[in-house]
Formats: sequence, C-alpha cells, structure tokens
Amino acid sequence: MKSTWKVYVLVLITFLVGTSNYVISGILDRIAEALGTSVAAAGQLITVYSLAYAVGTPILMALTAKMDRRKLLLYSLGFFIAANLLTFILSGFGFFIAARIITALGAGVVTVNALSISAKIAPPGKQASAIANVTMGLTASLIIGVPLGRMIASSFGWKAVFLAIAIVGGMAMFVIAAVFPRIEGDKPVRLIKQLALLKKPQVLVALAITFFWLGGYSLAYTYISPFLLEVTHLNESLISTALLAFGIASLIGSKVGGYSADKRGIIFTLVSGMVLHVISLILLSFVGQSVIAVFAILILWSFAAWSSAPAQQFNLVTLVPESSGVMLSLNSSMMQLAMAFGAGIGGLIVNHVSLASITWFGILGVLIAIIAAFVLSSMSSRYSAVQSAN
Repeated sequence: MKSTWKVYVLVLITFLVGTSNYVISGILDRIAEALGTSVAAAGQLITVYSLAYAVGTPILMALTAKMDRRKLLLYSLGFFIAANLLTFILSGFGFFIAARIITALGAGVVTVNALSISAKIAPPGKQASAIANVTMGLTASLIIGVPLGRMIASSFGWKAVFLAIAIVGGMAMFVIAAVFPRIEGDKPVRLIKQLALLKKPQVLVALAITFFWLGGYSLAYTYISPFLLEVTHLNESLISTALLAFGIASLIGSKVGGYSADKRGIIFTLVSGMVLHVISLILLSFVGQSVIAVFAILILWSFAAWSSAPAQQFNLVTLVPESSGVMLSLNSSMMQLAMAFGAGIGGLIVNHVSLASITWFGILGVLIAIIAAFVLSSMSSRYSAVQSAN
C-alpha cells in the first residue's frame, strides 16, 4: 500500500475518534431520554470524556514514548474499539460514564499517534500535508459524522452509532496490522519539562485564550440539539441537516482563519473571529422560530468559532518556536479541559437557570478570551520593545 493510502487510513481513524467525541452533542436528547436522566446530566458525559482525554493523553504518551508506533496505534485503537463496544452492550448511566473514560484514553493516544505516524510515513516534502489531512479527519467528523450519527440514532437507536464506530474501527485496525511497517518511537519529553513552559506569563495568557474561547463555544454547543428542539422549535427532521450545515461552516471557517492569520495577522484573526462568535450567539438568543434564520446563524456561529482555531495554534507555535510540539500538546489538553468546563458549567445552567440562557453564558466566556487576546498582544509588544532595546 502506498504511503498516500496509509495516510487515508489514518484520516479514517481520526474521523472515527472525532465522531465518537462530537456525536454526543448531536444525540444528547436521545441519550438523556434512553438513560432516563436529564439533558444536563447527559451533558456531563462530555465533561468526563474531555477531562480523561486532557489528563490521560500527555501521561500515556510520555509513558509510551519509546514504544513502536505501529504497535502503540494498534493497542490504543483496540482500546478505543472495545470502549465503543462496551457503550453498545452495557446499560445504565454509570456504565456509560466508565465507557466514555476508556474511550477518551484510547482516543487521545490514537489521535496523537496518528499525527506522528502520518509525518513519518509521508514522502519527503509531504509531511505537513499528511498531518493536515489527518487533522481533517477530525473536522470531517463534524461535517459528516455528527449528522450521520443523528440519522443512525433516529433510525436504529443511539447505541447503534457506537456499534458502527467499533465495526469500522475494527476494519481499519486489520488494515494497519496487515500493511503498516514498524515505526520507532520518539525520544521522550518529560512531563516536568512540558509543564515548565507554564511558568511563562505569555504562555499562560495564550492558553487562557484557548480555554475561554473554546469553553464558551462548548457551553453552547454541548446542548445544541435540545436547544434547537426546545428553544428554536426546529423540527426533528431538520436537526441532521442543521448539524451538517454547522459542520461544513466549521471547515470553511478553519480554512479562512488560516488564510487570514497569514495575511492579516494572528491577533486580528483571533479577535475578529471571536467578535463574530459573540454576535452569532447573541443572534441565536433572539432568532425565534424562523428555520432560515436559525440555519444562517448556525452557519455564522460555526464559521466564526472555527476561524479562531488555526490562528490560535499558529499563535502558540510562534510564541515558543523552540518548543512548538510541546505547546501544541499543552493546547490540545487545554482544549479538552475547556470542553469539559463548558459542558459542566452548561449542565448547571440548564438545571438551575434555563436551556435558553446557555448562549449568554457562552458569550461571557468568549468575551474573556477577547480580553486575553488584547492582553497577550500588549505583553508581546512590550517584550519586543525590550528585546529591541537590548
């Protein structure tokens, strides 16, 4: 099998991982109904998953740094498949929580390892494209996986989604075992060295941007299906289409955000994207029951939110260029912590305030991120001035 096709297998794997993660938001109302729990309680499945992913992934990657990459991918993928099968087989909210923790631990190692392998098996000069393609698997899960999961859940029940993920994952595992070569592990980077970067004020502020931007996004997106059903009164038949439009807009937003960061600068792209993010959430709060208006605002929201992602990643890489890999790893963990925080706080808001108010609390998170972006810009300007003076 040519290296290009091997990369596509890795794309499929990250697509499955992304779908298993994001699809919970798309079928949250059905999970809550089936498990006999509230939407807010079901939303904590995302909190648990994100916390396990954020804490477990860097630890597991540090412990397995020297292991053969192919073997590690097979083990972690098998772990991930087993967790999705447990989700399908077992009943009860407690078992589902446990299965989500196992899923997150496998998913984190699978994702990081797939990105690493893609760069190593790609032809010379094609490494960056290979990594970008594998990353696109996660984006594709928003575009295809979430609405497809909603359709499967509507036709065969929500558990069928996880059975499908396990089956396709098993097929991918067979291909990897058959055609992927042995790939040496990396020189381990101690966790203490990774965490040492957190002593730098600029790094902390930059990671705060990720936390509050994505936390505000997660707070609203986690409960998007019940919000569309109960607040905007969108028909069940249109939910999958709405999620598809949302996913396509995220892809376009990501592409435009990367282009804008190159042409207009990081801070401009971050701030303009987050301002649009705030505006779209405000509009979503007042949209009423117009289907066209709901779709238009969802597209604007997704476009704005995901336009910030490549700019923020570029921001972190340029902030500490000599430790770019560690910075991206820290950012990945921070993104999952933000998702956990957003889903957790969102559950409290849905329980104690109202489902309709989640957009306003999401706005607050994004506004804090905008302030942090301006603070970082000011800190960077002062640092550059000092460096020039010396």
